[in-house]
Amino acid sequence: MTSNRSAPPARVLVVDDDVRYSEWLRHHLDVVCPQASVSLLNLVEFERWCTLFSGRDCDLLILGAAFGESPEDPAALGLSLLRRLRDQPATPAVIALAEQGNELTAVRAMQLGAVDYLPKRLLTPDRLRTAVRIALRRVERRVARRLASLANLSREQALQAQAEAAVAAAFGEAPGGAKPADVPAGAPEVPVPAEAAEAGEALQPAGVAALLAAANAEVIPGYTLRLKIGESEKAVVYLATSSHRGHNVALKVSKTLSEASGRHILEREYTAIMAVRSPLVVEIYDYGLHAGMEYLAMEYLPRGDLKARIQRGVSEQDALHYIVQIASALQVVHEAGLVHRDLKPPNVMLRENDGVALIDFGLARSLLGNTASTHTGVLLGSPYYMSPEQALGETLDARSDFYSLGIICYEMLAGNKPYTGETAMEVLQQHVSAPLPTLPPERARYQPFLERLLAKARGERFATAAEIIVAAAALSQGAAGEAQTSAA
Repeated sequence: MTSNRSAPPARVLVVDDDVRYSEWLRHHLDVVCPQASVSLLNLVEFERWCTLFSGRDCDLLILGAAFGESPEDPAALGLSLLRRLRDQPATPAVIALAEQGNELTAVRAMQLGAVDYLPKRLLTPDRLRTAVRIALRRVERRVARRLASLANLSREQALQAQAEAAVAAAFGEAPGGAKPADVPAGAPEVPVPAEAAEAGEALQPAGVAALLAAANAEVIPGYTLRLKIGESEKAVVYLATSSHRGHNVALKVSKTLSEASGRHILEREYTAIMAVRSPLVVEIYDYGLHAGMEYLAMEYLPRGDLKARIQRGVSEQDALHYIVQIASALQVVHEAGLVHRDLKPPNVMLRENDGVALIDFGLARSLLGNTASTHTGVLLGSPYYMSPEQALGETLDARSDFYSLGIICYEMLAGNKPYTGETAMEVLQQHVSAPLPTLPPERARYQPFLERLLAKARGERFATAAEIIVAAAALSQGAAGEAQTSAA
């Protein structure tokens, strides 16, 4: 698909009852499509997802299920789920990962809309990569067709729609007699999707209402959902208006029924963040449980995250500024007795004053206990930013976060990640044994600093965040002095 605008990140949903297998898939997906948002659900959670979200928040579904011995087999759960998906208002591209199954069920799965059908026992990283790339190309073609359809709207149609919406808004109704969404005074305008804006579609009040219809405004009492702004493995994040506070918040809602499963996923994150009171960490307003769904209400940071900032290019001075800021945040977190364990650019939000706020403490653990990086043999965290000891499943301490900061440092200064590979395991192996990355010649002055962050042996890294702050501040002063001399 050709466009002057980069395509939005793909939203990938992995559904499988085998937690370890799901994590294996997610690690490989992080390498195959690193820009994608990957979420994991078991089959019970997926049933609930089909009811609440109607397929709207997923571009690619990787469905692991039993496909039985024939299309009529009562055990062919996978075929049953494909039929249900076909009836949804929005259907993602589907890759079927079949347990059991045969040629007959494969044909039936493709007839029901699956892009690909892969026997689970025969799946390899190469086959997964090929299937995902083919499926994402289909998603891109679907988006391209939608853009073409929007572009074919005549100017007269757009003006007419805008006029009708304006008249309806003046009388307090949306077109067709429906009441408009309850938007409080002073609430910021909801952004229009770039694809619609490029096509010239008139998204005034009626268009905004249509966008918001994709979110269930009554999911959590007291919060009016405005727009989906992010997603993690187990939760979706909305821009929402708090009726109690009277302003916008970021509302994180779990995808897991906590009462049914006995797991309180967001409670752990809430407890960790509440232990850290600092502007360098996102502020939490509220935590609760409603209808089996956990939710966290936290401050909304409209400037976005460091990942988007890096993609636009970062100067040496800005890179050092962010390093000092992140190290300062880690100092606060570590003093509170926690190790973050999932430090990466998407989890570093930017404030209006160019300060940072760390988010997503779902993997945070106490520094006082046995903070191992695995649970029943499953690696947690992003393979691109994982310390060698985390990749090996060893007990972690604060220096694991410093290594992740070193990867971010390299990415800001070099413009790319230091370690890449065809599979997640290849990336992890490089963290463990590959030579330390080398910065471009024009930024070689930062190499000694980088090597102290990225030392394979944690004993050779900086011992505290305070040491990192002092070293980075000294480099920043030196860079500023050189810039002044050059200007003179």
